[in-house]
Amino acid sequence: MTFAIILAATLIAGIGSVWLAAALSLGVLARYTQHLLSLAAGALLATAFMHLLPEAFESGIEPKRLFAVLLIGLVFFFLLDKAELWHHGHEHAHTPIAGDALHRHVCRGAQHSAAHGMAATHLHETSDGGSSGSWAVLAGDSVHCFGDGVLIASAFVADLRLGAVTALAVLAHEVPHHMGDLVVLRQRGGVRSGALLKVSLAGAITAVGGTVGYFLVDRLGSGLPYFLMIASSSFVYVALADLIPQLQQRLSAAQTAVQVGWLLVGIALVTGVSSAVHQQMH
Repeated sequence: MTFAIILAATLIAGIGSVWLAAALSLGVLARYTQHLLSLAAGALLATAFMHLLPEAFESGIEPKRLFAVLLIGLVFFFLLDKAELWHHGHEHAHTPIAGDALHRHVCRGAQHSAAHGMAATHLHETSDGGSSGSWAVLAGDSVHCFGDGVLIASAFVADLRLGAVTALAVLAHEVPHHMGDLVVLRQRGGVRSGALLKVSLAGAITAVGGTVGYFLVDRLGSGLPYFLMIASSSFVYVALADLIPQLQQRLSAAQTAVQVGWLLVGIALVTGVSSAVHQQMH
């Protein structure tokens, strides 16, 4: 039963986020993109601090060891970001750029160090317009989605309520990420339907990660608190290093209030889903 729930949740989080991202990127709801970033940041932070971390500490493992895993996870995701940025900087070192055209490429490609939000964009001009960059984006997105699936499975094995809010948080923060992926593929000359299909297939890898994660965590139950700490470090890193910096803009008092409001909505949404699922369980 738990495995079936994990499979359904990973498919919803993985593919559902792609289709929601497509709806947003088509322009119908594009004006809410910044609000979505705020909501995703709030959902991630609430999931990490209100659910994942407390669940890990309830295991009775020495807090110092768990905090060490949390620290290692944060440093690990930071190093993955640096490695990916160095790789792309080296890859495009000899790319001709016309005039003062902006060349900005922020696209992380491993588990939760992947770029979240509209940061995953290519704004550069190349002489050949090849498709290698598109496949690089898809490969990185697939690895990232696999990691999401493992994290969702780990949370569900610990507690159904915890798994539900984790899947919700994954879906929320994947939407702006997939919006960036779709933009990249379209800029590389892909048609709308083809780009959507490719990103949907990458999102489906979340279910593969959930399957592997279920059997891995089921056999290594004693290591579950460490999986939860890694999940926490991933969510905290994504929220603080990827999402919130994009929100640090000089805004009016009214715009700032709206931004903070959506952040609180993300926190409240996670808390509300948690309470609802808890009531259903009892």
